[in-house]
Amino acid sequence: MDIKDISKIQQGVNAKKNRIEHLKIGAVVLFMVCIVLIAIQFGESYHPILLAFATLVSGYMAMNIGANDVANNVGPAVGSHAITLAGAIIIAAIFEASGAILAGGDVVNTIKSNIIDPQKINNPQIFLFVMLATLIAGAIWVHLATVLRAPVSTTHSIVGGALGAGITAGGLGAANWWELGGIASSWVLSPVLGGIIAVIFLIFIKRTITYKQDKKEAAKRIVPLLVFVMVWAFGIYLLLKGFSKVYAFKAWEAIVISFIVAIASYLITAPIIRKKAALLENTKESINTLFTVPLIFSAALLSFAHGANDVANAIGPLAAIHQVLSEPIAEGGDVTKASVSFWIMLVGGIGISLGLGLYGPRLIRTVGSEITELDRMRAFCIAMSAALTVLLASALGLPVSSTHIAIGAVIGVGFLREYIKGRYFEMCEQIIKAHRGEDQKTVETFLKAFAKANVKQKNKMLEQLKNKKRTDDFYLNKKERKELKKFYKRELVKRSEINRIIASWIITVPASGALGAIAFLILKSVLG
Repeated sequence: MDIKDISKIQQGVNAKKNRIEHLKIGAVVLFMVCIVLIAIQFGESYHPILLAFATLVSGYMAMNIGANDVANNVGPAVGSHAITLAGAIIIAAIFEASGAILAGGDVVNTIKSNIIDPQKINNPQIFLFVMLATLIAGAIWVHLATVLRAPVSTTHSIVGGALGAGITAGGLGAANWWELGGIASSWVLSPVLGGIIAVIFLIFIKRTITYKQDKKEAAKRIVPLLVFVMVWAFGIYLLLKGFSKVYAFKAWEAIVISFIVAIASYLITAPIIRKKAALLENTKESINTLFTVPLIFSAALLSFAHGANDVANAIGPLAAIHQVLSEPIAEGGDVTKASVSFWIMLVGGIGISLGLGLYGPRLIRTVGSEITELDRMRAFCIAMSAALTVLLASALGLPVSSTHIAIGAVIGVGFLREYIKGRYFEMCEQIIKAHRGEDQKTVETFLKAFAKANVKQKNKMLEQLKNKKRTDDFYLNKKERKELKKFYKRELVKRSEINRIIASWIITVPASGALGAIAFLILKSVLG
């Protein structure tokens, strides 16, 4: 193959990429045109052009939510190869849209987390500018974060936009700084809680399944129980979070209903799992396949709940703008709540799905494989952590971010892998040191037996080595061992990815706040 052939191939690849980009842009333009027509047709407004513009911005925000935030729900499943990228996008798009449209709610708090005191902005026109500036700021920031492959909290982005626009409109006194402090605390609380719960689940799976000599028999007993816990936890999560706008379930009602469903699922799935496990090889890789279906279900359920809850970040301000433009509120009236028309939920639901399908793969890969390598057991632990952490935080009244929880869980299982690998490396050091001077084959035989042994057997083998004569010299010096450990860390958890993501979290509220202030000033000068 000569240079001309290579050049033709490259040109063909570039042409294909350009066609794909053109198709994406065409889909976005078509979506924007459609939602503008929907707003004009179904929106009741004395200022249809302004409503159409607000709908455009809302649709833009919804697409950015789909491109960025949804990766947390399906990324681990894709990274563990439980499902293909295309399959994950299809499942998430369907369930995100379903959650947004079916359970998106009748009432949305348009000033997120009460971050702005409504009494400080009681002029309907100023309030309209604040909401529109909030949408613009949140959408632009999430778009920039997506380009930088940084999964950020869309709720925090909206909060930052509202904070910046609100302070610009009503002064520093308009901000609820106590609420802002709670949001800031979630930057630490969410990933830590998510990481801890994911690590607990992974340790449990390792000790009860993968560290056992007979992994098949252990899986027959434990995996059905894990599915039971998953169904119970996700049932509570969906009833309290996903369907909270349709019907306000009490905590005990959600617990009892979900428990009954979980028992039924156990009775159905346990025989299937045991039958499948009996056909597998007695290896960790084979047992991993038992977590495929639970992972797919968890991705779908997380997407539904996410669509039902986080669609408010896109359509909440639009609903408030629609209310102001259709039913002018007297100065001093209540502008913090607005009913959401079906067409507005449709804009949010379709926008999230479209953004996911067109631009979601970038962040899905980041969450699923670029921070640390995930298998299906680890991905299952991350999914469980996402549901349980939100429930635990809600019960304790703690502010948490679903995005931060998911990333914290991914980082947590990555650091656990790193610790286990490091400990295994130290054990192998001890073995080789204890066999110093012996035949190489003897050492290799011992290491192979050690690798196959379960935890108790490993401890026993290491205990036996204590009586062996040790020598102070070793085949690797201190510097070489240090370099090898650094290699393990780089391989298992990518620090550069973690640092980039954490930096994006820290600047989310300030950055979107600055954008919100700028957007408010521009809107006020142009439209005021």
